[in-house]
Order: sequence, then structure tokens, then C-alpha cells
Amino acid sequence: MATANSNRQQKQRQPAAAAAAVVKRKPVFVKVDHLKPGTKNHNLIVKVLSFDTVLEKGPRPAAVAASQRLRNTRIAECLVGDETGTILLTARNEQVDLVKPGTTIIIRNAKIDMFKGSMRLAVDIWGRIQVTEPANFAVKEDNNLSLVEYELVTVAADE
Repeated sequence: MATANSNRQQKQRQPAAAAAAVVKRKPVFVKVDHLKPGTKNHNLIVKVLSFDTVLEKGPRPAAVAASQRLRNTRIAECLVGDETGTILLTARNEQVDLVKPGTTIIIRNAKIDMFKGSMRLAVDIWGRIQVTEPANFAVKEDNNLSLVEYELVTVAADE
């Protein structure tokens, strides 16, 4: 009987010990001009230059009665940048409230989405946008990475 209790106590202590062993690593921040198509896990500190609401719609009245968990969908495109260049950020739902022109934001775990052949910065559920103190850099507005068009080229294997 004593052995069963001691085994339970050991099992209860193991998760706590495993949680204490988790070591978080410091985020590595990159500059806008280092962003490439198809990449992810980017951390940036940028200023918001402009803001344009692309989509704003609520749930249909019939759907509201069926399910209360449906919510409004909001999408905005924001031009953000740092001292190396600018890129369009696609903000969704709650993120739209954070990205107002003139604010400085920290973007964590962002990815590059392709939209009509050009790059867009996006933050999904695994990432985070956070408003911070105003940065003391001047944004380089003449290097907009979202204006560069990319084309997907398939390379045929030699037979």
C-alpha cells in the first residue's frame, strides 16, 4: 500500500520538475529587408505607417440564432516598416485594434504569406502583436517589399 502511494507522489512531482526544466530562448529580431517568401518565425520591431480596412463583416442573422460563437470578421492591411524597408502586414480581428498609424509594435512569430505574387506579413494564432514605446528610427519608405512580384517557377527534373 505504501508503495502505491509513493509511486503516485513521484508521478505528481515529475510534471513540476519537467516544467522547471523548460528553458526559454531569447527572440532573435530581424529587419524588414531580411524577409523572404515562404519563411516563418520572424520577430520584428516596426512602426505602423498606414492602415486600410479591407474586410469588415458580421455573422448572418440566421447563423447568429444557430450559434452564438460566431463573431465579426475584420481584416486590415497596414504598411509597417523599420530603417531597412517596409512591408504590408495583414491584421485580423483583435489585431486590427492594435495597429494604428503612428504606433510602434513588436511582432512575434510572424510568417510571410504570398498574395497575388507579393509578400504579406501575417501573424496567426501562434504569434503575437504588442504595442510598445515609440521607436527612435526613421522608416525607409522607398524599399517596399510588398511591391516586389514573385513568380512560382517549377523546375523539371532531368530524366
